[in-house]
Amino acid sequence: MQRVRIGTNHSSWLQLNGAMPQGSWLGPLTFLLLIDDQQVDCLDHKYVGDTTLTELLQVRNESSNMQNFFQQLLNWSNINVMAVNFTKTKEMVMGPVALSSNLPFIQWAEGQIERVSSFKLLGLHLDADFSWHSHVEAVTSKATKRVFLKQLKRAGVPHAQLLHFYLAMIRPVLEYAAFVWHHSLNKSQKNQTEAIQERAIRIIFSCACDMPYTSALFVAGLEDLDNRRDLLSHNFFSNLFYYRHLVYIVYFRHLAILNYGTVSP
Repeated sequence: MQRVRIGTNHSSWLQLNGAMPQGSWLGPLTFLLLIDDQQVDCLDHKYVGDTTLTELLQVRNESSNMQNFFQQLLNWSNINVMAVNFTKTKEMVMGPVALSSNLPFIQWAEGQIERVSSFKLLGLHLDADFSWHSHVEAVTSKATKRVFLKQLKRAGVPHAQLLHFYLAMIRPVLEYAAFVWHHSLNKSQKNQTEAIQERAIRIIFSCACDMPYTSALFVAGLEDLDNRRDLLSHNFFSNLFYYRHLVYIVYFRHLAILNYGTVSP
């Protein structure tokens, strides 16, 4: 049984036919128990229902064992009465090897896994050439769709609340996981993200319409996104070292990634 509680208000009880109530304490623990014995002979990362297998190819003509790793995952899934979602399973070959690679496609019983040049993984859009072009395009497009500040302004929303809306709903889109991709952006990509904030400031503060961007930032009491992401990245890695977490720095020369869709009971 499950229900939703907001303050002192409760929804009616709902009978569940299976699975686990979302947001429960027991749910994550049960899930960890279910996938605790999942093992493959390559680097793997699992986040909830997504599993990513990674193989590092040291030289250009090195053969790949990803088919064997994939089969190991399928065998484990069958033993544990789980099914791989093949429609969401993608393969991506990253790095210089992708330009002239003759790596075989990953096969399964009914065909082969789709090989892509760009893939969304945990909110990040990865490109085979590490350019972050797809990610910048995606986040700027998403942020632009949220810039309906003009409509709010016409409705009489005060400047302070318009600015709060920008800080809460738009800017976080342009900073999500910035410590992963920020330092790899070129000047054009940085300007592309910065243009979103500049547009928002000029909508919120009419007096900033004819000002240089640096002056508009002063009026809004904000700093440019490039410096903010730089600070966010610095703080993130500083905290890792401060708490004595182990940080692995890996140089990815030739990288092949296979990402699997949701594995469900």
